Amino acid sequence: MKNIILLVKGFFIGLANIIPGVSGGTLAITLGIYEQLINCISHIFSNLKNNIKFLLPIGIGAVLSILLLSNVITYSLENYVLPTVLFFIGAILGGIPMLFKKLKNSKVSIFNILIFLLTFSVIILLLFFNGNKVVSFNNMVVTDYILLFVIGVVASATMVIPGVSGSAVLMTLGYYEPILNVIKDITNFGNFGSNIAILIPFGLGVVVGILLIAKLLEFLFKNYEVMTYYGVLGFIFASIISIVYQNLVINSLYVFSIPSLIIGVFLFCLAFGIAYKLGDK
Repeated sequence: MKNIILLVKGFFIGLANIIPGVSGGTLAITLGIYEQLINCISHIFSNLKNNIKFLLPIGIGAVLSILLLSNVITYSLENYVLPTVLFFIGAILGGIPMLFKKLKNSKVSIFNILIFLLTFSVIILLLFFNGNKVVSFNNMVVTDYILLFVIGVVASATMVIPGVSGSAVLMTLGYYEPILNVIKDITNFGNFGSNIAILIPFGLGVVVGILLIAKLLEFLFKNYEVMTYYGVLGFIFASIISIVYQNLVINSLYVFSIPSLIIGVFLFCLAFGIAYKLGDK
């Protein structure tokens, strides 16, 4: 049963990393597995068997989510953007009570509030650096594959940091659509050789980036837990604004209708309930 729960949580985290503005790190926190996830990654070889038992179902769930739902998410954002966005906002907010439980015995200081405002501001400022550039994977040379590795490092770091959307950063760098198209193409077994050649350096960069950033985050949670959680809360609340901005404002996909609002409210409540329950597991 525990592995199934971890698989479901991994599925949500993978799904979050497809959506511009949604942070996989945020959902990992609200689902109650973030600190253990960072610890297992940072010390992967110190207790290899138990770490693999924890990481494997999460990884499988995340990969399955990305492979199976990349087409679905693209379609949903194009045709049912309000319900889709409300679903993910519900999933994020559903884990907030779990975070406040971790801070219930701590004092609210001016310094902690400043940390909250700082991290909140960082995410809001990042929204203004989206140039909507798009790169091409045609006629790739060696330097392009090296750059893909570097992009993988950057993207994975932002996927792990709570509140920072890896997909939004990829969008800013112009790699979001090309990478998503490669993933969709490979699930349809199209251009398999060239797509694998693109995904390998990008995937290696993702692994290296996660290992590097996990060490830093583990240090922060171990030595500055309360301040770190205040920073995380700033990331989380700003990420909700980021989701709305990236999906409803920039892309101009939203057309208001009463049925879409009703469906969206239902999905919001459903996701909130699921995240709330999973956060206690």
